[in-house]
Amino acid sequence: MAGLMLQGTGSDVGKSVLVAGLCRAMANRGLRVLPFKPQNMSNNAAVTPAGGEIGRAQALQAVAARAPLHVDMNPVLLKPQADRTSQLIVHGKVRGTLGSGNFREGRRNLLPEVLESYRRLEARCDLVVVEGAGSPAEINLRAGDIANMGFARAADVPVVLVGDIDRGGVIAAVVGTRNVIDPADAAMIRGFLINKFRGDPALFADGYEAIAERSGWRGYGVVPWLSDAARLPSEDAVILERGQGAKAGRKLVACPILPRIANFDDLDPLRGEPEIDLAMIPPGTPIPADASLVVLPGSKATIADLAFLREQGWDIDILAHRRRGGMVLGICGGYQMLGRSLADPGGVEGAPSKVAGLGMLDVETEIGAVKSLEAVCGTALEEPLQGYEMHMGLTDGPDRIQPFAHFADGRSDGAVSRDGRVIGTYCHGFLGTPGLRGAILARIGAQGRGFDQSHVVDGALDAIARVLEEHVDIEGLLALAGSPGR
Repeated sequence: MAGLMLQGTGSDVGKSVLVAGLCRAMANRGLRVLPFKPQNMSNNAAVTPAGGEIGRAQALQAVAARAPLHVDMNPVLLKPQADRTSQLIVHGKVRGTLGSGNFREGRRNLLPEVLESYRRLEARCDLVVVEGAGSPAEINLRAGDIANMGFARAADVPVVLVGDIDRGGVIAAVVGTRNVIDPADAAMIRGFLINKFRGDPALFADGYEAIAERSGWRGYGVVPWLSDAARLPSEDAVILERGQGAKAGRKLVACPILPRIANFDDLDPLRGEPEIDLAMIPPGTPIPADASLVVLPGSKATIADLAFLREQGWDIDILAHRRRGGMVLGICGGYQMLGRSLADPGGVEGAPSKVAGLGMLDVETEIGAVKSLEAVCGTALEEPLQGYEMHMGLTDGPDRIQPFAHFADGRSDGAVSRDGRVIGTYCHGFLGTPGLRGAILARIGAQGRGFDQSHVVDGALDAIARVLEEHVDIEGLLALAGSPGR
């Protein structure tokens, strides 16, 4: 079987989107292709059909490959928590935590399980497209590495290095990587791709040749700026838009950017609504008084993020918004914050504690060690609902008598205040459903456009695949990978 790995000269050079685009391009050629990332660090995750979790980027790449999500696509997922530790997810399930004291050794011990996942995927398809993490040039992290060259050498997978020309210095970034990494690691890199080019690629011809000459690696193309990538769900919170203020005739939806914000792609469908302006509110900025809806998003460390919310004075802003008749929507961790209290007796998120919530819903939450991971469907606000649950905790109280959703398995979810202006739910992804999104927007006087977010994402993937077919040597990559589809 065949494999190909994309590594980067740094973080956020576009590896995730390129892997997704290549998966769709290969799938469009009739190849059985699957994505893989040995180790991911992200609080944005997705639930597999079997009830595991993987990074959001690998879920998107699976959609691009037209393949069902599977935990083997991302065998190790690290989810940063409040106390400088990360929750360790292995093969979709919580296995404990990694901190500074055991981080390197913990990763090294996971390499056999990572390789097992890769071999299982390899046996099921014509080509596995692998995404690295960060950069192999971070030689201080090389010991115990399973995300980049540690994996590539163990699995004997050829590597193509991706450089981001938009940030500048791409010649030095690619050639410099060649010069600082171990020669045996450098031997795994067989070529390079230049990403995020604006303008006429011919203007970079001399630079492209200089990289090839100085690195000894073959160039596989110059990828133009992929504007369609803006229609895809993002995995990294660092790129969150921070727009503020509603344009004339639109309703403003405001969401505070919490330090450990999770699954913020829940809000992506709102960006496509013509009557809505979505503002991600950065620290140090008040929540706008003219907001029609305030969304409290998911969080990997709800108690710590609730404390941060109070430090910013956002609790005062939200309560004032509520007194003015504004609407509040809490999703997962945001739902927990809306209750009267939030307890972590077992120290799941950090030190054992119990804190007061915002008191906007008459419910209480106790965080537990068991994580709920499953896809759900049913109805909410008299509209069909589809989404997924991913949380550790149970919430109950008088306001649960009016739940937000009724699931097909007979369970109910969430709570709605008596006046219908405060909603809490553990369900992620429901805003992608046109009817339910429209019902939410109707409560703030806006009309939903009625599009299905999954169709938006699918169209963007096809558009990106077409660009890659035009600007990347796909045949050369297939030959490098040893794919039978060449």
